[in-house]
Order: sequence, then C-alpha cells, then structure tokens
Amino acid sequence: MMTISILLGMIGPWQIIIISLCVILLFGGKKIPEMMKGVGQGIKEFKKGTQDFENINNETK
Repeated sequence: MMTISILLGMIGPWQIIIISLCVILLFGGKKIPEMMKGVGQGIKEFKKGTQDFENINNETK
C-alpha cells in the first residue's frame, strides 16, 4: 500500500509531457503566453506585497 502512494507522488518526464500536451490542447498556443504573463504579474505583485508587509513590520518594531 505504501509503494502505491510513493509511486503516485512521483512525476516523471512522461507525465510532464502529457500534462503539457493537455494544457496546449485545452487553451491553445496563442492563449498560453497571455496566461504566463498574468502569472508573472501575479508573482511580482505578491513579492511586492510581502516586501511592503516586511517593511511595515520592521518600522513598527
């Protein structure tokens, strides 16, 4: 039973290829760059927000 849970948790190159193909089929090649741009902007905003939060915490100490 434990070996099954270990094998299901591992992602290999074939799984990555299958997932990539599914994403391309679902969203199309033109939509993927737009999605990645949105993800990049979200990460940038998150980092900025955490830095602002740390600065506020450091000022109050």
